[in-house]
Amino acid sequence: MTGIDIDKILELAPSPAYVVDLGRLRHNLAILDEVQKRSGAKILLALKAFSMWSVFPIIRETLQGVCASSPWEARLGREEFGREVHSFSAAFKESDVVDLLETSNHLVFNSFAQLERFRPLWEKEHGRVSVGLRVNPEHAEGHTAIYDPCAPKSRLGIRRAEFEGRSLSGVDGLHFHTLCEQLFEPLERTARVFEEKFGEFLHGMRWLNLGGGHHITREGYDIDALVDLVRYFREKYDIEVYLEPGEAIAIGTGILVAEVLDVVHNEMEIAILDVSATCHMPDILEMPYRPEIEGGFAAGEKACTYRLGGPSCLAGDVIGDWSFEAPLKAGDRLAFLDMAHYTMVKTTTFNGIHHPHICTFEPQTGELRIVRSFTYEDFRNRLS
Repeated sequence: MTGIDIDKILELAPSPAYVVDLGRLRHNLAILDEVQKRSGAKILLALKAFSMWSVFPIIRETLQGVCASSPWEARLGREEFGREVHSFSAAFKESDVVDLLETSNHLVFNSFAQLERFRPLWEKEHGRVSVGLRVNPEHAEGHTAIYDPCAPKSRLGIRRAEFEGRSLSGVDGLHFHTLCEQLFEPLERTARVFEEKFGEFLHGMRWLNLGGGHHITREGYDIDALVDLVRYFREKYDIEVYLEPGEAIAIGTGILVAEVLDVVHNEMEIAILDVSATCHMPDILEMPYRPEIEGGFAAGEKACTYRLGGPSCLAGDVIGDWSFEAPLKAGDRLAFLDMAHYTMVKTTTFNGIHHPHICTFEPQTGELRIVRSFTYEDFRNRLS
């Protein structure tokens, strides 16, 4: 994470703590703003990936709004972001639709059955709320099945065959979301398949949403090609084009500060930390993946190798194996990198383990601010 003063953050931050670097956040937003200005696309923040609303005032200076996956996310977007709110879910209750029609600008359905079931509700708001359908291009680019909306038997999106004989009355746009943390080329291939199957329906519609999973702010992303693709759809079909990345806003901005609590030995050295894979970094177990650590290397690469684990009772609460140039001891600090997106939004209070503080770091002044600390009452009030 170039440009982030990790040593300074480790010196100032409490542990455990998520720390978001505001300089890197502004760096990402500048790239996204360039894409918007050159292409005419409207870019939204995907709250499912990053919903640290204390930094929304910075983000809303650049982005057009948020996309939500539930009435609660939509309400957060409406109350704290204050620009466009686009909502989608695999399925809605009637009460969800009632709530979302109050908070949303766009409401996207996942099936013709739901579109028609709730037509009496949304038609009353048509014009104020724009209605769309999520489609499934049936073109898989995902590298991990659990995150691939085009995997066989997927519940997400309407296949082309289901459009036969269906009325699109009142439908203003189409939405597809098929990527996960990917560069431009998978989008290009998917967009080509999407247009072959669904392009005929875009004539006369108002918008197309290309979904999320675009790592636009990652090094190596072909921004020129993305600009050309957006312009192509806007000009050919005379429609607005939306992108709704989450990772691209927050990638490279966040650090999870951890402290070594103890070191034990069982066939190898095991360092027990005050952060937990299952509580604070669940994608390590779900995806799975291996996060980067500042000053950490592959097991055996340096002199001192450790298995890093959390404090919970889960035997599998293991973050992974790393080597370091010097031995670890109780009180040492570690910095897990790129811990802003899909981390804070997925945490739990399993075992009553202390939730990390949420902080910001302003590189222009060197100030670390604790935005939120959690208490026993936060743990108690999750249940009854």
